[in-house]
Amino acid sequence: MTTREVEHETTISAPATAVYRLLAEVTNWPRIFPPTIYVDREETGGNEERIRIWATANGEPKTWTSRRTLDPEALRITFRQEVPAPPVAAMGGTWIVEPLDEGTSRVRLLHDYRAVDDDPHDLLWIERAVDRNSTCELAALKENVERAHAAETQELTFSFTDTVRIEGSAKDAFDFVNEAGLWPERLPHVARVRFTEDTPGLQELEMDTRAKDGSTHTTKSYRVAIGHHRIAYKQVTLPALMTLHTGVWTFEETDDAGATASSQHTVTLNTDNIARILGPEATVADARAYVHGALSTNSLATLGHAKDHAERNR
Repeated sequence: MTTREVEHETTISAPATAVYRLLAEVTNWPRIFPPTIYVDREETGGNEERIRIWATANGEPKTWTSRRTLDPEALRITFRQEVPAPPVAAMGGTWIVEPLDEGTSRVRLLHDYRAVDDDPHDLLWIERAVDRNSTCELAALKENVERAHAAETQELTFSFTDTVRIEGSAKDAFDFVNEAGLWPERLPHVARVRFTEDTPGLQELEMDTRAKDGSTHTTKSYRVAIGHHRIAYKQVTLPALMTLHTGVWTFEETDDAGATASSQHTVTLNTDNIARILGPEATVADARAYVHGALSTNSLATLGHAKDHAERNR
């Protein structure tokens, strides 16, 4: 079997410990790395952890499970895929963070991989995916770490949650949100949907949403359904006022035979488009309020219909 080895690197204007911390906190990866859709920590103990990652490779959504060993003193994280996604037969590597001086570090990302049946076409596919994702991830890591210390960044990224109480089952509410292919019939603000789920629980959702003024805008998301209690998503085609939008729908039974359903959003504003969309006098605070209002309106509409659906089925 042919094992290929490849290395990518970048230099970051930030202390090595700050860079390592961001890489170690794997649940932040969907916010940092464009290919990463969602990460679930399945088990953790000491410096070992088992994680499941959903991400795009050459534009295709994939999922795999990896074991990671964290070494905060050496500033190294080694990883090995336990359950690779074909055409990958084996994949592993190491993140190495090297301090160059107090405020600068070099990050090296090493990969080794094999293709199923040593297929030359598949080896080329993996090589392209590793090169594309590694280049993209290192550039995003550099941008995120260097911006993280700037005060204005804190204002540009924000999170919020909307919750409704349901006199019905959490699973019925989950089913309503999970069956997004039916949304044009069920949700007044959804004009059109293209919904695919080639791998169970890994969904692609493109939809046209109606705004209050009657205009429609198109968004595309990858969604990950976990059990009957959680649907995480990441938008990859975004409205003009955002550079990032990730979210999680959660559905929980309560002690009194009812349930709660929540929609959590994390957003980063696109400052380049604020004046064009909201006018030359608009501020970051105006854009925050506008985006928060628009997303909450749609979330609460969807949650309200999910609540009605669950309560009718009770």
